[in-house]
Amino acid sequence: MRREPDIVVVGGGNAALCAAISAAESGAQVLMLEAAPKPYRGGNSRHTRNFRCMHNGPLGPLADSYEEEEYLADLLKVTGGRTDERLARLAIRISEDCLPWMESHGVRFQPSLSGTLSLARTNAFFLGGGKSLVNAYYRTANALGVSVQYEAPVTHLEIMDNRVVRIDYTHDGDSKSVTPKAVVVASGGFQADIDWLARAWGPAARNFLIRGTPYNRGAVLADLMNQGVEQVGDPTQCHAVAIDGRAPKFDGGIVTRLDCVPFSIVVNRNGERFYDEGEDVWPKRYAIWGRLVAAQPDQVGYAIIDAKSLELFMPSVFPPKVASTLEGLAASLDLPPERLRTTVESFNASCGDTSGFHPTELDGVSTTGLVPPKTNWARPIDTPPYYGYPLRTGVTFTYLGLKVDKDAQCSIGSRPVANLWAAGETMAGSILGQGYLAGFGMTIGTVFGRIAGQEAAAHVI
Repeated sequence: MRREPDIVVVGGGNAALCAAISAAESGAQVLMLEAAPKPYRGGNSRHTRNFRCMHNGPLGPLADSYEEEEYLADLLKVTGGRTDERLARLAIRISEDCLPWMESHGVRFQPSLSGTLSLARTNAFFLGGGKSLVNAYYRTANALGVSVQYEAPVTHLEIMDNRVVRIDYTHDGDSKSVTPKAVVVASGGFQADIDWLARAWGPAARNFLIRGTPYNRGAVLADLMNQGVEQVGDPTQCHAVAIDGRAPKFDGGIVTRLDCVPFSIVVNRNGERFYDEGEDVWPKRYAIWGRLVAAQPDQVGYAIIDAKSLELFMPSVFPPKVASTLEGLAASLDLPPERLRTTVESFNASCGDTSGFHPTELDGVSTTGLVPPKTNWARPIDTPPYYGYPLRTGVTFTYLGLKVDKDAQCSIGSRPVANLWAAGETMAGSILGQGYLAGFGMTIGTVFGRIAGQEAAAHVI
């Protein structure tokens, strides 16, 4: 590489790679600055499994069709309408072109997984998971001449006269600077900075677990916001799911997620239910449970199932607690035995006809006279042995980010920053005001990563 690259891409995950590849294919000389060591490159993308994709007919591994209006309706439902519809429609429409683009750049797909994430019509699953996708993109980027520096966290982007004039970063223990013609920021949210989370959420956030990379600390995000770059989103909104409470503080990834909630009752530390476990199909509701658990005493919950449901979901990497009686299960989970039994008996008594039970779609098998209700998949918990999983809030990424336009360009006030673009989790709050839709983060990263890379290249070539 020449002494100064045309474009610097800050970050090393899916969005950053899509930007770097797109820019390099347009003829630009690209440098990626990845904060993580090489074995941990890829940000949260290495923990992903699938990509939500619009299609008007069968496409690759995707069956039937999943058209724009249905996709948008699904998004509006989970976000409660808190989305920029123009940018949302843009992401949805371009996603159809992304799947063949991904395949042409080394990504391979497989049939959808079974259980509650059976999404054969809406989501394309990566063969080998997100780590394989990340590795494929790095191979492609290398072939295109993209340079990568690992363990190179960016500390400051100097903005003068509405343009980035210098990037400061550290590498090999030294402070370094580079002066590219254009910059794409794709370095994620601030979720790994526990102090920042606690400022937003309060002391409860110190009990949260971080599902993804410990390197997404929001340093670049804070630096740009402090210089007046337009921001979007609520610092308390995030992709937060209920994960196995035994997961590590950081980087537990997808294997710590629990998909048993629709077939369970979920209780808090007092042995009491607090929300409808069967509100909707799991891919549309799994991301609300992190916030629900966060609101409970000590930010913990417990999913309780019986033998009938054990094979219906993808389990955590950790085995469940098991006992032949509810009292024994309560003791193993440190729950009040009598209260748990009362909760289960009340739930069982409210269950009706279960002949219509269907684990992969809304079945209307519901409780009667129970508060809160369970509106689908409500079967009595009465077949020993009984199983339990501890739950804690697992944050994937935060939604406070940089506001962008349809070209992924950032601005200060009403003026675009002439050579600054953003992609991925760094700007996802432009579309995700709250809630989450399975696979949509990868859609945002892929679509806006490609756009940002192309726009940055057009600026410098």
